Amino acid sequence: MGRRTVWWRAAAAMGAVVTAALCVTTALSGPAAAADVPTPYSYAEDATAVEGATSSTGAVRLAPGKTYRSSIDPGGKLYYRLDLDAVANAYVSATVVPGAGATVGSADGVRVSVQDADAHRCSYETARFGPTRSAHPVTAWASREIGSDEYMCQEAGVYYVVIERVGSGASSSGSASEGSSAEWGLELGIVVEPAVRKGGSTSAPESWNSASPEGLSGDAQRRNGGSGLAAASPVTQGAWQDENGIRAGETLFYKVPVGWGQQLYATAELGSTTGGDGYVGNAFVMSLYNPVRGFVDDKVANYSGEQRSVVLDSLPPVAYENRFSLDDEVSGMRFAGWYYLAVHLGESVADRFGEEPLGLTLRVRLEGKAVGGPGYLGTAEPRGVFEVTEQDQEVAESGATGDRLDGTGDTGSEGGGDTSGSGEGSGNSTGTGDRRLAMTVVAAGGIGTGSLLVLGLVVWTLVARRRSSAAADSARPPGAGATSRGRHGASRGR
Repeated sequence: MGRRTVWWRAAAAMGAVVTAALCVTTALSGPAAAADVPTPYSYAEDATAVEGATSSTGAVRLAPGKTYRSSIDPGGKLYYRLDLDAVANAYVSATVVPGAGATVGSADGVRVSVQDADAHRCSYETARFGPTRSAHPVTAWASREIGSDEYMCQEAGVYYVVIERVGSGASSSGSASEGSSAEWGLELGIVVEPAVRKGGSTSAPESWNSASPEGLSGDAQRRNGGSGLAAASPVTQGAWQDENGIRAGETLFYKVPVGWGQQLYATAELGSTTGGDGYVGNAFVMSLYNPVRGFVDDKVANYSGEQRSVVLDSLPPVAYENRFSLDDEVSGMRFAGWYYLAVHLGESVADRFGEEPLGLTLRVRLEGKAVGGPGYLGTAEPRGVFEVTEQDQEVAESGATGDRLDGTGDTGSEGGGDTSGSGEGSGNSTGTGDRRLAMTVVAAGGIGTGSLLVLGLVVWTLVARRRSSAAADSARPPGAGATSRGRHGASRGR
């Protein structure tokens, strides 16, 4: 082989490496270009992949205390199996996650029900995207509760979890809203509550202190929201501000430890903006879910460029007896444990006020002293889900979990989003991932010696500059731009 041939091959290899290096630096400059895209939903890291059956006959068993990841097609009706005893209560939550940019109708959503072997519904709930028609994660829950019905759903045996897509895109053969033909992600949670000692009250409290407490003032602490229920950022009493703000189409998640006997109050404030004009109805919404991810309450606000806030209703202290109330808001406050706040800004806000994030401040207050629980006779699954420990309180104060705490996508501790750097819910890692990617590109060229080393250093330098620039952009103060969202309408029944 002649020297000229060797030289041309080396040059071709060098060109390939340079091209790849440019692709790498372009991709790593993504935060500037992709900064307008809301963070993907972070599924539970320990979620088990499972496929729903189209018939009860082939339904896969779901184990108590576990979280599962699945998907559902347009018009989908999926079955999963539960094997339950005749003592414990079982709760099932289903969160649907439309793809980024999906177009949905206000009536689109998900219905979840628990049914016995004769197709009797033990309970069901439907969650919809609501009047904002903004695609975002929505959650519905259903249960099999002992003592709720003397005729049905009380025996030990096989039960079925039935998940259905509802709304304009429910029928794959009929007309559907644009984007409703796409598959949606699905996260399922199964929680089992043991029986309690007999002799307690079977009536819901008739009254409680419903007066709103004095509002929290003072400077807010930094606490960025998580991008999923499993990655929710812990907070406790105080004012908390997301330094990245919230973007149109984005949903941020927080969780608050609420003990038996305590009342939870929460306010979410959306910052003003100097850009854009107009009015967006049902733009900003905050939703509350209990420890089994059961919907409790939500509030929605319009947005016209001025600061707005949403305040949850005055809810009763957490008590086991609340479950006997016919009011869903009261009934939902039946457990101690982590309560979830989901804050969403509607996609349509970007049309009026641009893509830049808006400032977001969360104010949380806990009233009352925590008391003892109802006296469970067994162990909940997952363990500890209906209690608040000293460690929980410490985590809420320090913010040790959540996948957006440092603005990079890295988790601070267990319970955050995917940290693998790949797949949905993963964020961009700083430093190590970039260096590994750069060196992979260099190695791929298949050429050695000094020129290769120089090229590697060039790639490394470009990567570092791009990452440094992106980090500086992410550190900007919140409040310049706009975003909004609306909460789903939920209907629950037995």
